[in-house]
Amino acid sequence: MAPPGVAGSAEAPEPDGAPEPAGAPEPAGSAAPTGLSRLAALHGVATSYSPSPDRTVPADDAAVIAALAALDVDASTPEALRRALADRETQLSARLLPPTVVVWQGAPRAAVPLAGLPPGTRVRVETERGERFEWETVSASAEEAGTRQTTALSARSARLPQLPLGVHRMRAETPDDRTATAHLVVAPDRLPPPREKTYGVLVQLYSLLSRRSWGMGDLGDLAELAAWSGRTLGAGFVQVNPLHAAVPKPPDGPSDPSPYRPSSRRFPDPVHLRVEAVEEFAHLDGEARDQAAALTRRAAALSEAVLQQGQLIDRDAVWALKLQALELLREVPLGPGRRAAYNDFLAEHGQALEDHATWYALAERYGPDWHTWPAPLRDPASPGTARARRELMDRVDFHCRLAWLTDAQLAAAQRSAREAGMAIGLVHDLAVGVHPAGADAWAQQRHFAAGMSTGAPPDAFNARGQDWGLPPWRPDRLAESGYAPYRALLRGLLRHAGAIRIDHVMGLFRLWWVPEGRAPTEGTYVHYDAEAMLAVLTLEAHRAGALVIGEDLGTVEPGVREALQRRSVLGTSVLWFERDWAGTGRPLPPESWRADCLATATTHDLPSTAARITGEHVQLRDRLGLLTRPAAVEQAEAAADVSEWLALLSRLGMLPGGGGNEQEEIRAVHRFLLATPARMVGIWLPDAVGDRRPQNLPGTWDQYPNWRLPIADADGRPVTLEELAAAPRLHAFMDVFRTREEPRTAPPGARPL
Repeated sequence: MAPPGVAGSAEAPEPDGAPEPAGAPEPAGSAAPTGLSRLAALHGVATSYSPSPDRTVPADDAAVIAALAALDVDASTPEALRRALADRETQLSARLLPPTVVVWQGAPRAAVPLAGLPPGTRVRVETERGERFEWETVSASAEEAGTRQTTALSARSARLPQLPLGVHRMRAETPDDRTATAHLVVAPDRLPPPREKTYGVLVQLYSLLSRRSWGMGDLGDLAELAAWSGRTLGAGFVQVNPLHAAVPKPPDGPSDPSPYRPSSRRFPDPVHLRVEAVEEFAHLDGEARDQAAALTRRAAALSEAVLQQGQLIDRDAVWALKLQALELLREVPLGPGRRAAYNDFLAEHGQALEDHATWYALAERYGPDWHTWPAPLRDPASPGTARARRELMDRVDFHCRLAWLTDAQLAAAQRSAREAGMAIGLVHDLAVGVHPAGADAWAQQRHFAAGMSTGAPPDAFNARGQDWGLPPWRPDRLAESGYAPYRALLRGLLRHAGAIRIDHVMGLFRLWWVPEGRAPTEGTYVHYDAEAMLAVLTLEAHRAGALVIGEDLGTVEPGVREALQRRSVLGTSVLWFERDWAGTGRPLPPESWRADCLATATTHDLPSTAARITGEHVQLRDRLGLLTRPAAVEQAEAAADVSEWLALLSRLGMLPGGGGNEQEEIRAVHRFLLATPARMVGIWLPDAVGDRRPQNLPGTWDQYPNWRLPIADADGRPVTLEELAAAPRLHAFMDVFRTREEPRTAPPGARPL
C-alpha cells in the first residue's frame, strides 16, 4: 500500500518473531503509567510496539491519550484516567455479551463463545431470514470444556442447533432478569483454496490503453484483456488496481491520481466506463450525436498524446470528456427493461447509494472537501442535508445512474473472463482506507476515528515512519454495528470478482494511528477484533464464491500469517524478498516457499523485473535524490542481490547459459515462480514487454509521475493493448507458462548456495 508522498511496501520483510495471539495488545512500555497502560489495554490501544523481535519501543503517551480520545475515552488528566478506567472495568464486568459474537461453522469442537453466561440463561437467535432458534445454557462437562468447568454452548451439545451462515441477532436473558443483545456472525471455518495451481496477469487498468480508450484504460479494455489472456495465454485471472470512486478535481489543482486514496470504496469510479458501450450511446441523434462525435475525436487526441507524444495519462482531462458524454446519454430515455434494472439497483443499494450520490452532488456545488461545506451539510443525516438532497435530486439521480452503469460494465468484464475459461476471473483490489474529505468519510462519520490518520511506525526501512492520510475505522463502532460498513464494503467489491486482494491485510488486526498534526513517529497501534474481521471476510467471500488474497509484505505482527492461513486467506510472496530470514538469509529454494500465496516477481510499488535485473531502479532513485547511501554502495548491494538469485536459478537448470540475457533472466525468474508450490502465480504485465518504470515510486510525490504512466516496452515507448497482444517478446515470455514443467530442485550432489 503506498499513497503518493509516503513510502510503500518495504524493500524486504523483517523476520517474524515467536508467534503470539494475533490481535493481542502490545505489552506496556515502561514509559507509560500503569493506569494508562491498563486503560489502553482495555480499549485495544498499544502502549509499545516492536520494530524487530528483539526490541520493544514505548509508544508516546500523548499518542496513546489521543487514540483513547478518538474512542471517546478521556485520559487527559489523572482524575479523568482513574474515572475512565473504573468505568471501563465496571462495564466489562457487567457485560453479558460482547457487541459481536463469532462462530466458525464446521470447525472442530466449534463453540459459541458465551462462557460468561450463567447456567439457565435463555439464548434466542433470529437469523437474517427470520428463522428463530432458542436454547438454554448448561454447565459443560469436562469433556466439552477441556480441563476446566465453564458454561458454554458447544456444537456437540444436542441443545445447540446448526446455525446457518450469516449475521444474526442474538438475545440472552439470565435467570436474574439481566438481558443483552449482540450480533452473531456465523462464518465458514475456512475458504476453499484454488482448485488447481493457476497463473494470471497483474495490471494497473488506467495504464492499459487500447485504440478505443479515451486517454486511459477502461472497463472495455479490461474485458478485452480478460478475453484475450484467458483464451490465448491460458491465464486464470486478471488482477487490477482498486477501481474505487475517486475524489473529484478541486477547483485549484489536479485530483489525486492514487487509486489507494479514494473518496469511496463502496462504489466504483465511472471514469473507468467505456462510454460507447453504454446502450444509450447508440440512440443519440441530432445535435447530441454530433456532440458525442466531437468528444470522441477529442478523446482520441488524448490517447494520441499519451501513446505517440509521450505525455502522461491525464485522468482529469479524461473525466472531463466522459462527464460531458454521460450528460448527453442521460437525455436518452431508458427503455422499460433498462429502467427496471436501474430501479432494482437503486433498491438493492438503498441508503448507501443515495448517500454516495448525494456527496457527489454536494461536491459539485460546494467543493470536494465536506469539512468546508456549510455546517448543516457536514452531517449526512441533518435536516439541512435532506433539503439539499431534494433540491439536488436531479444530480443525485445522475450520480446513482453512473454507479449503475459502472457496475454493469464490471459485470460484463467478469463475464468475459469466465467465458474465456478463467477459473477465477477478475481479482479486485481493496484499498486500506479512504480520503478524509471524501464520500465514505462523510457518510460514515461515526465509524471513523476523528483526528486520526493511519500509517506505519518507524522501522529499518523508514526511520521517519509513514502517514497515509487515511482516517481509520473505530473498532468499537464497527463491533457495535455488527461490522455493517465492512460487510457492505466487501459485498460490493465481491459482486463481480473471482477474488479480492486486501491491501495491507495486517490492518484487519491492528493499524498505526497517527494523531492529527503529529509526526508518524508519534503514533501508536490500535487493535481490531481480528476474529470478527476475518469472520465477516470469509462469510462474504464464501457467499460470493471468491478467493481472498492478503497483501502481507513488510513488517507483520507475529501470528497474523498463521491466523490468515487458518481461514485459507492467501498471502503475497515477492521473489526478491523470499529469503531464509531466520537462518542464512539466502534465497529460499522453490520447495521451501509457502503454498498458500500469490507468488510474483514484483508489484506496482516495486521495480519492474527488468529494472531490478539491470539495476536501473537504483539509478532512478539516485537521479531523484532518494538514496540514503552513496549510489555505488546501493548499486553494488542491488547487483549482489540479483547475482545471488540468478546463481540459484542457474543451479536449478532454469537459466540456460548462466545468465547475461535480460529476457532469458526474466523468463527464468518466472520459471522459478512456477516451480514453487504457490497456488497462484502473478505476471506483472509490463514485465512481459520489458517495461523499466514502476507505476508508483514510494517516497515521491511530484518528483515522479506516480499512477500516470502507460505500459511501455524496454525502450520506454508506450504499448497499446493491441500491440501488446501481438508483441513477440510477450509471446516468447509466455512460452514459460505454456510449456509448464514439474517443479525442479537442485541437481543431485549440488551444494546449497
